[in-house]
Amino acid sequence: MSKPLDGILVVALEQAVAAPYCTSRLADAGARVIKIERAEGDFARGYDQQIMGHSAYFVWLNRGKESLVLDIKDRGDAAFLERVLSKADVFVQNLAPGAAARAGFGSEDLRKRYSQLITVDITGYGEEGEYAEMKAYDFLVQGESGLISVTGSPEVMGRVGASVCDIAAGMYSKIAVLEALIKRGITGQGSAIKTSMFAGMVEWLSPWLLHQAYGTLSEQRIGLHHPAIAPYGAYECANGELILIAIQNQREWQRLCTEVLNKPNLADDYRVADNPARLANRKFLDVEIASVLRNLKRDDARARLTKAQIAFGAVNSIADVSAHPALNKIPVDTPAGRIEVMAPPAQMVGEEVEVLSVPAIGEHTDAIRAEFA
Repeated sequence: MSKPLDGILVVALEQAVAAPYCTSRLADAGARVIKIERAEGDFARGYDQQIMGHSAYFVWLNRGKESLVLDIKDRGDAAFLERVLSKADVFVQNLAPGAAARAGFGSEDLRKRYSQLITVDITGYGEEGEYAEMKAYDFLVQGESGLISVTGSPEVMGRVGASVCDIAAGMYSKIAVLEALIKRGITGQGSAIKTSMFAGMVEWLSPWLLHQAYGTLSEQRIGLHHPAIAPYGAYECANGELILIAIQNQREWQRLCTEVLNKPNLADDYRVADNPARLANRKFLDVEIASVLRNLKRDDARARLTKAQIAFGAVNSIADVSAHPALNKIPVDTPAGRIEVMAPPAQMVGEEVEVLSVPAIGEHTDAIRAEFA
């Protein structure tokens, strides 16, 4: 069965997470992705050796690609890359600022040479302004974007465990590539796409920034609670396990009080009668909820919440998630053997999942050289 991007050639001068995320998801959709690597390989190959001697990050982000080892500073290798790019539909790069241009592969020049080419430049903070030359790793961008300031408890800030700034940039880049392919199908012309990790993350933080600009910025760090809704957070049960409860409207609030907490009078108490009051009196609210849940085992709390049709969840460990009934996996081949990885979140109904492979360093160099000789 054909895939949506069958016949699309993507050339990736990439490393680490942001660009590889974009191109791996293009590969999932059927694109042919040629990954340009140094002789020592993408440095993400060395992050760990957890997957039968291979890096979990590299395995996650490089399925379905072909590895071509080139030294783009070498005249012959640069000329060869030019031949490959002359046949390409998309060029993605996230090297250090200016590195691709200095090697002769800046997106502006490439677009002049190949008008149908779609170029994607992924940076930390954009290509203009005083931050253009700043090195940008996920942790640093989490700090610069304000994400860390709203993450953690009131007492302690925390970074988000996942590489969310990298992933956001990769996701937005993939979306833009798909839009550019549609546009090219109409106009016959490629596009130049610019994506930054900082821009992706501040877009996610829009509610906070809008509050800052036009209203009043509420509590910035409130741990396992919601800044604008209550009750919407984590509560401890009798066995010490946490349960997450999320109330979205007054009907649910009434049912929580009467059917779960067995405190019908609480529903109309002026201190917690509506969401603004509950936010203003969160400490009182939490005491009232905790007085009931700390005497219930989590399974009993779950039963009450289920019967009352109240949204809830668990604070699972990674071990718990590994056995979660909603977890879907797909097979992937690695140089050390077949493994299972998390399935793409969005899948087309009726489309078979192709088993993709994670390449060894330079695995496809000889074949690609012969093809584009």
